Amino acid sequence: MSALPLPLPPAVAEAVWRGDALGRGTDTVWPSGFDALDAELPGGGWPGRQLTELLLPQFSLAEWRLAGPALRRVVADGAAVAMVGPPKRPHLPGLMHLGLDERHLVWIDARAPSERLWCAEQLIKSNAAGAVLAWMPQAAPEQLRRLQVLAQSFEGPVFLFRPLAARHDPSPAPLRLQVTIDVDWALDVLILKRKGPAHETPLRLTSIPGGLERVLTPRVMRPSTMRPVAPIAPLAPVMPAATEAAPAAASALSESSRAPQPLALFPELTDVVGRPDPAASSAGAVR
Repeated sequence: MSALPLPLPPAVAEAVWRGDALGRGTDTVWPSGFDALDAELPGGGWPGRQLTELLLPQFSLAEWRLAGPALRRVVADGAAVAMVGPPKRPHLPGLMHLGLDERHLVWIDARAPSERLWCAEQLIKSNAAGAVLAWMPQAAPEQLRRLQVLAQSFEGPVFLFRPLAARHDPSPAPLRLQVTIDVDWALDVLILKRKGPAHETPLRLTSIPGGLERVLTPRVMRPSTMRPVAPIAPLAPVMPAATEAAPAAASALSESSRAPQPLALFPELTDVVGRPDPAASSAGAVR
């Protein structure tokens, strides 16, 4: 008769991670600002001491909307946010709505891939910033591996923004997410890699760019409600009296009924402000 396995010591049992559960993450975690996303991230937020890779179909569309809320906590402690090679000049008024101003931002205009890589390495190695955001359109797996090794001694979060085409490339980043833009100012976030079970369903996060929620009307806040309306069917024609002109009139009416009818793209919706029409759905949205 085989003996029962001995129980693990408490310290060992606590350190064991099973693949069907979320990992405990690192010792430093920053809430992302999205409760649904935090519930799916190991540790409950963006991790420190490791790379976080965000894959986007186009740069300068969703980087700050997704990573920006967590950076407010980073600069609250007086630390700076270093940006390496952003594709466009940072929009300071928009960043100020996220709690970031010129005193907490360091913009490094690196163009060549080697320059971006070198700047990111030096910032991470020296712990010179509270967070590092690096745009890496081109990066080899061994270069990313080097950044991951250096990030293990970096206290803040490290975000790498890469194109969507790099989804199938090998990457040492423990956390990889794919981000796409949806209607109604939403972000569709698919977790490609994490310390935990696979997550195959995208998360839909409501994210309006900073400051716009104060000036947008309820209808513009939900563009999917502006759906096209089917053309109104023409009234049945009144048949003329039986005369010699009757065949010509019938032919003219037949031609007019076949003519295309105008289409009202943006009808007036008689719903309460802030409450969408239940009949409106994103299936017929004007994209």
